[in-house]
Amino acid sequence: MTKKPARKARKTGNPARQTAKARPQPTAAAIPLPAVPAAVAPDVVPLTPAGRPDWRVIVRTRRFRAAGGFLALGFVLFAFSQAIPHDYGFLELGGLFTLSVYDLVLAMLGLSVAAAIAETMRQFRAIVLTFLGVLAVMLMFFDSLFALILLTPLGDNLFLVAPSAVILTGASLWLPGRWRQRAVTVSAGLVGFSFALFIGLDDLGVGIVRFAFGAVAEALWVILAPAFLLRQFRGPWLTIPLRIVGSWLVVIGVIVMVSLYLPMKQADAPPLPATGEPLMILPNGEQVPLVLPEDEPEM
Repeated sequence: MTKKPARKARKTGNPARQTAKARPQPTAAAIPLPAVPAAVAPDVVPLTPAGRPDWRVIVRTRRFRAAGGFLALGFVLFAFSQAIPHDYGFLELGGLFTLSVYDLVLAMLGLSVAAAIAETMRQFRAIVLTFLGVLAVMLMFFDSLFALILLTPLGDNLFLVAPSAVILTGASLWLPGRWRQRAVTVSAGLVGFSFALFIGLDDLGVGIVRFAFGAVAEALWVILAPAFLLRQFRGPWLTIPLRIVGSWLVVIGVIVMVSLYLPMKQADAPPLPATGEPLMILPNGEQVPLVLPEDEPEM
């Protein structure tokens, strides 16, 4: 009996396919992903190859345009409100009142710069919500809280609250990262407390609610509008401008505090005219002859 030739144990297959199988397959980490533009990524500042903010990319983003529009809207409304003759309402008077408290407006701008350079949006919200929370609580329960404040040693030194808030805000801008965030949050509460005192002590009767709403809305615009715009360019290059703003606030706060202790100079009385007739000067500056009673004849 003849034996059949033995078959090969396995097929050799296609040499090209075998070569492809022998090659190492790329892992998921080695697969190149499409690059995501820095301008699209949230909370990321586009940079140039030199490591500086890329202005050409930033100004084309939707966030920059929204921040610029929000900042411009406040100036446009203020310009129209002053250019058109009309009767001022309590809401508008509240907004103008905020701008009149210049030292606290400077402190609010300091909070705005600190919020713009915050590392995360959580820290950004902490500064704004602390200011708004203290301000809202003080205004809602102002009469009761103010009566309690007058019973404390602070009641005799309320005039020092506003300059202290300005100094603390400026000093906090000099601190490094984590400590700066904590100090700025505390100063935001102090600025809100001081601003609530200014609003609450302006008793406008039935218009106090609308007046307070206008004042708070204007204060939030002062803090948020510059912060949203500056946040588009945040980075370590803002450290020097941050400290410059902080130095100005400290100096301004010290000047305001010192001026509160200086005695007011009393105005000298205007000299009497050199005339033969005795004259009497009225409060409005008008001069009238002074009629003296005639001597009665002796009996």
